[in-house]
Amino acid sequence: MTKIGIILGSIRRNSLGQHIFEYLQKSEPNTAQFEFTWIDLKDYPLDFYEHRQTPLSETITDLKANESAWLDTLKAQDGYIIISPEYDHAIPGSLKNALDYVGPEVEGKPVQIITYSSFSDGGMLAAESMVEILQMLKMIVLPTPVLLWDANNNFNEDGLIVDAENSDHFQARLQEAFNDIAFYTKTLAEAPYQKYIHANLD
Repeated sequence: MTKIGIILGSIRRNSLGQHIFEYLQKSEPNTAQFEFTWIDLKDYPLDFYEHRQTPLSETITDLKANESAWLDTLKAQDGYIIISPEYDHAIPGSLKNALDYVGPEVEGKPVQIITYSSFSDGGMLAAESMVEILQMLKMIVLPTPVLLWDANNNFNEDGLIVDAENSDHFQARLQEAFNDIAFYTKTLAEAPYQKYIHANLD
């Protein structure tokens, strides 16, 4: 079974991101091949990163229970979708802080970016700012992010997409994003990049 983690990068109460997250939970059930793990940052209340280690090069030795749970959940996934709003031309501090904890758990695994906004840019700058962070974590970032613009009229509090101007496009684009991440995740899970390289060097 290939596992894909869908991460909600906003911790705001009753946020637009929460409505999108719940819509995807309803529209993307598990299949015989894929198991989706729905990862809400509110379930992992992380302190600002203050450990002495640098996770990309050193193992964190004094993790709290919720910090370990966050990293163990990430490690168990074969691929990821990250859903984020745009705050001041970047991703929220809560999401950046959560990513600051991450080291080898996500290395060599694919990730798709979904950003949303109540405005016309669809969170484009947040998506752009996320790419460098994820590449620093040695993740394989899919080339075309999903940008949901003027999205507040398209998703309701019950996690349903409503009949509004962009709804058909959003529905199709989100389905396409799940198809893309499923393909790359399954492909890389069956032939992990690092193991393949090491096997050819031996």
